[in-house]
Amino acid sequence: MLQRIQVKNRWRSAFKPWEEIDGWLFAACISLTVLGGIMIHSVERNQGMIDWWRHWVTGGVGLLIAIIFSRCPYNLLIQWKWPIYAFINLSLIAVRFIGTTGLGAQRWINIGGFYLQPSEFAKVGVIVTLAALLHDKTQPTVKDMLKMLAIVAVPWGLVFAEPNLGTSLVFGAIAIGMLYWGNVNPGWLILLVSPLISVLLNNLSMPVWIAWVVCTGIIAWRSLPFPWLGTFGAVLVNVVSGHIGHMFWGLLKDYQKMRLTGFLNPEKDPLGSGYHLIQSRIAIGAGELKGRGLFHGTQTQLNFIPEQHTDFIFSAIGEELGFIGCICVLFVFWVICLRLVIIAQTAKDNFGSLLAIGVLSMLIFQVFVNIGMNIGLAPVTGIPLPFLSYGNASLLSNFMALGLVESVAHQRQRNKFWNR
Repeated sequence: MLQRIQVKNRWRSAFKPWEEIDGWLFAACISLTVLGGIMIHSVERNQGMIDWWRHWVTGGVGLLIAIIFSRCPYNLLIQWKWPIYAFINLSLIAVRFIGTTGLGAQRWINIGGFYLQPSEFAKVGVIVTLAALLHDKTQPTVKDMLKMLAIVAVPWGLVFAEPNLGTSLVFGAIAIGMLYWGNVNPGWLILLVSPLISVLLNNLSMPVWIAWVVCTGIIAWRSLPFPWLGTFGAVLVNVVSGHIGHMFWGLLKDYQKMRLTGFLNPEKDPLGSGYHLIQSRIAIGAGELKGRGLFHGTQTQLNFIPEQHTDFIFSAIGEELGFIGCICVLFVFWVICLRLVIIAQTAKDNFGSLLAIGVLSMLIFQVFVNIGMNIGLAPVTGIPLPFLSYGNASLLSNFMALGLVESVAHQRQRNKFWNR
């Protein structure tokens, strides 16, 4: 009897270091990776171009990295913030000189036959850098916010110049999410994105645009420490942005306008900018409730949708697994977001909390944009669906981010309600 108790105690002590690991978060990410490999296999069966099994191999390597990261003290990253920041920028600069060109952009570096996309890892580096700079600021000032934006602007500019519009948008989502969680005044964040909104509204409805400009003035008056100057500056910037945006819109050719607005009415150019969206919607609609069955989707198996293994993997899920499959995928993403919020709320310090929110901002933005463009609610931007889309760098960076968050979960104060 005593010997049995000793054996049980040994097993308990062996698994004790893993008690604080968020098992739900690990399980959700692994399940999406497994499903991603299956759907990539379905997509490439009649193409002969994609080695679908590499998705699982990369996922296995990523999982190992995540486990290693989860066992390391994440606080050490604070003193490494500038080396990490320098490394991601140098890697992005290296792409300009030794990068490999594909699909009209120079984004990849070939290392022994293994193609890496530095912009994917730069997202994780930016999260670490911003979290390290924000964690000790209880009430950031306008100067602090501008400093953070300047720091993000460097890798953002390098990625945008590749060109890689989709990933550059993710940097903006990360910055806004982390600044909000870092107690930056929400009014300042609204003013930050207001010029872009002015550009859109000026081309859609003049009365609405005028009302928006007035609102930005009111927000600036109530939130900025220098109300008169701030209000004048906010109104001026939005007026100028609206007119410049309208002027540049008039200079664009018709096909360029269709690329930006084609998702609103893809039938206007069914063989050009609207082709992806039309075929994707047909595929998802054809799946109905239960789907056509794995490996039996007509749009998927007959290669009607280009880049379906990456940007449009959700359309394959919709056609072959149906509405039920899509809802299950959305539910798993919801679980991931929920666990990230819980970890952020229960982290032992602001640095860990900001890391979790940065990862949440990165993932949730990509999920909304990718699924949005698959169902025709967003323009095609080339943003992959996390853990599901084919892409070694994207999958590895997501697992690296997962490992950082699991490290935060491992060292947090245990909460009996949230961690059940």
